[in-house]
Amino acid sequence: MNIAQNIERATRHFPDAPAICFEGQTISYRALSAAVDRTAHGLVALRVAPGDRVALFLPNIPAFAIAYLATVRMGAIAVSVNSMLTTDELRYVLGDAGARALFTTEALLPAVEPLVGELIRGSHVIICEGVTAGYPTLDSLGASEDAPFLMRDMDRDAPAAILYTSGTTGQQKGATLSHGNVVSNMYATGHALHVRPSDCLLLFLPLFHCFGQNFIMNTAFNSGATISLHRRFMPDAVLAALASDEVTIFPAVPTVYIALLNAGVPPARLAGVRYYFSAAATMPVEVANRWRATYGAAIYEGYGLTETSPFASYNHEWRHRPGSVGTPLENVEMQVFDPDDHAVPAETWGEIVITGPNVMLGYWNRPEESATALRGGWFHTGDIGYMDADGYFYLVDRVKDMINSAGFKIWPREVEEVLYRYPGVKECAVVGMPDAYKGEVAHAYIVPTTPDAVQPDALLAYCRAHLAAYKVPEALIVVEELPKSSTGKILKRVLRDQAQ
Repeated sequence: MNIAQNIERATRHFPDAPAICFEGQTISYRALSAAVDRTAHGLVALRVAPGDRVALFLPNIPAFAIAYLATVRMGAIAVSVNSMLTTDELRYVLGDAGARALFTTEALLPAVEPLVGELIRGSHVIICEGVTAGYPTLDSLGASEDAPFLMRDMDRDAPAAILYTSGTTGQQKGATLSHGNVVSNMYATGHALHVRPSDCLLLFLPLFHCFGQNFIMNTAFNSGATISLHRRFMPDAVLAALASDEVTIFPAVPTVYIALLNAGVPPARLAGVRYYFSAAATMPVEVANRWRATYGAAIYEGYGLTETSPFASYNHEWRHRPGSVGTPLENVEMQVFDPDDHAVPAETWGEIVITGPNVMLGYWNRPEESATALRGGWFHTGDIGYMDADGYFYLVDRVKDMINSAGFKIWPREVEEVLYRYPGVKECAVVGMPDAYKGEVAHAYIVPTTPDAVQPDALLAYCRAHLAAYKVPEALIVVEELPKSSTGKILKRVLRDQAQ
């Protein structure tokens, strides 16, 4: 077994079909496979061995796919590194993973160079975009090798990739995924979304994140489909690519759908898309309803985490339930546990736990944290939710985001759903703030649709009419924008830190 069997099979059946469309360039499966073979030969020439870690400190460019597939093809472990990290943050990740080689670009090299000699040899830093004296380039790596690289057959439990969690609290942890984890997940994703060779999947989410890397990239290659690759979400470029690349599947996060709705994008510009999908953050029901009313199509919400490769559940198109993240994928089981790790009845809130072939091996170099997270054979997500009588799951909030105000539990998502129904609210986030009397109180940060669209007193009155008194925010703060991660998640920790 090997993750890279996806591109091997696609090349065998569809050699001249487009694998990647990127900035006016089209790369066929034949060309992509040849580049992967050369790069794998080049890594072996650098004495990278199976089990060694190879870091990918790269933006969304085709070289990411080449470096990733070459690494797993020859049995090494691909370490995905957030391309926005500083030198100090990069020092921690590279040191924790023990990276032997690193792929990067000329633009990102300044963050890497202070670590050359300290953590990594200069000859093992490969430049994938641009040219810098003293460092090999991706094009030169294995350039003298024309022969195919024999893909190494790996045990299904052999580590294949380390993806570092976003680190919104504490130091980042490296979720270690096996070949079996990723292979099972890309097959299940392709089956759930009915991905076909004729499909084109939009990919502007970061490739260093599990959503972009496995759900989109690996699934597309496994189905012989095409990727419309973008460095980031740039609305004009993405909308243009919907037509030029004939995009049929649109995976995104809630903030992207909110942005397109607020921009008033005409339905005709989205006419070719057959499937909309959202994950990585909770989709507000009001936003999903507005999208369906405007574009005549549902946004199918899914659920998962880096630790689950990432896909764990999805909302079926044949029985779609707004507000739900659906039911577990094939071969995956989900439950809702109480604090003592006992299953609770339907409609009862608790922690969502997951088991199945998609669940990670553990956290790299963190045996105690791995044992805690995977206790009893279930991955404990830290997400609070419930299951209805038909087995559909609903997210309530993160355990760490729950607000305890004078003994009353306030789940931010409940309040946010009400705020999103107010006409002038474009985006919002509810966070807990320290309070000398109540312990914590709720503060709501509001991004209005126009500068004068929200009057705090009127919005507070609206909240009082639709929420229990203890859930009404103590303060409403109008801001121009909310801090977000690279995947579009609202960073509530940053809001708390800024306020304090």
